[in-house]
Amino acid sequence: MCVCVYIMLKNRQILGCSSGFVSHRWKPYSATGGSLSFLSISTCSNPSLSYSFSSSSSTLLSTTTTTWSSSTRRPRFGAFSMSSAPSGSNPDGPSSSVTVQSAGNARKINFCQSCGGPTKYEIPDGEEKIRAICTVCERIAYENPKMVVGCLIEHDNKVLLCKRKIQPSYGLWTLPAGYMEIGESAAEGAIRETWEEACAEVEVVSPFSQLDIPLIGQTYVIFLARLKTPHFSPGPESSECQLFALDEIPFDSLSFSSMVVTLKLYIEDVKAGKLNFHYGTINKRPGTSPSDIHAYTLDYHLQS
Repeated sequence: MCVCVYIMLKNRQILGCSSGFVSHRWKPYSATGGSLSFLSISTCSNPSLSYSFSSSSSTLLSTTTTTWSSSTRRPRFGAFSMSSAPSGSNPDGPSSSVTVQSAGNARKINFCQSCGGPTKYEIPDGEEKIRAICTVCERIAYENPKMVVGCLIEHDNKVLLCKRKIQPSYGLWTLPAGYMEIGESAAEGAIRETWEEACAEVEVVSPFSQLDIPLIGQTYVIFLARLKTPHFSPGPESSECQLFALDEIPFDSLSFSSMVVTLKLYIEDVKAGKLNFHYGTINKRPGTSPSDIHAYTLDYHLQS
């Protein structure tokens, strides 16, 4: 009994630590210039890509914003003012009952992927969530969030957007982004997705945002990047690619809430003269479609 309680407490401590802000060491970078740290690829025409990475021991400098404590200059959690959801549209908070699943869109698993046997939904011994358990081999099916990686490409004071030629959000504009693959880093995946969707060779400058969307089980990691050459064209999943000035970004025709949040944060940083790293949780209103870009709130916003 004592050992179990100790382990649970340690797990809570670890989870608590992991939810805090994690700083990344990059060279200082500003909207008006400065030195850059970057990840680059040697060629995008070769499926076997080679990468190089340059970094520095310098860290991004902090600035005082409305989300920082003026006395301690440490990041603090709180609801961010950016919201496109009507009043009362925020999902309910987590229940204290261990028998209630999280609000994420878990898919129904009817058969075991290991032996093909039918599944039942129960709370396994020692756990707190309902899982799909095989009734034959007793294997537990765990579902984990997916990571979406992409690039916010800066070029001549403009950003590169792609018009989607696939569902969801067909015909709407997005940053080049997609699911991270096994065997690649987040930055490598963002570079690959940019090549696949915009046929653009880029260098990653720094991480810009991490946006968690618990309702759909996704995390978006967006990197600031620059074009290696001024050439781009639509890939198989895009119908158009275009550079937009900041005051010309089609906010009413963006594909996802994550794109709206990322681009709004970027514009705010550019106007302030300093690009920050942002972390936040996008709370989507349950029952809305992926392309309903106004049904969200951005909570727990941190920046550094």
